[in-house]
Amino acid sequence: MENKELKAKDIPGGYALCFNSACDKKDMCMHYQAQLLTPKNRCTGQTVYPTAWQDGECRCFCEKKLVNKAWGFTKLYDNIPRRNRAEARECVHSYFGRGNGPYYRVHHGENKLSPTQQADILNIVAKFAPIDGIKFDHYEMGWNFD
Repeated sequence: MENKELKAKDIPGGYALCFNSACDKKDMCMHYQAQLLTPKNRCTGQTVYPTAWQDGECRCFCEKKLVNKAWGFTKLYDNIPRRNRAEARECVHSYFGRGNGPYYRVHHGENKLSPTQQADILNIVAKFAPIDGIKFDHYEMGWNFD
């Protein structure tokens, strides 16, 4: 499944890096693999602290794998009665926090939704109407950073 190479440009800004070279799972962990691709002249940023390692397990482990990412909301509201669409759209919009930017970056494909985010958004829409057959506009395989 992993025929796509992880590149520095794939790593989201602010993604926590791990420097625990003694970890048994480092070859399968996105945090450690992201650190390997970070420019050597970088001096600061988010990190996974040593306290994440407890009882032989890392609480921050994120498996290196490709997942189906999604974007685009034009079909998301198709099953919702017209009178409730504005409210549903506002609830989905609120999922991304303040401002219009994050919602529209996902809508236009600048940012992609992880499987967890897709499920969260479909759960919001399900409060307004059945989600049978509802899909996002586009899908592509991408690296999991959840």
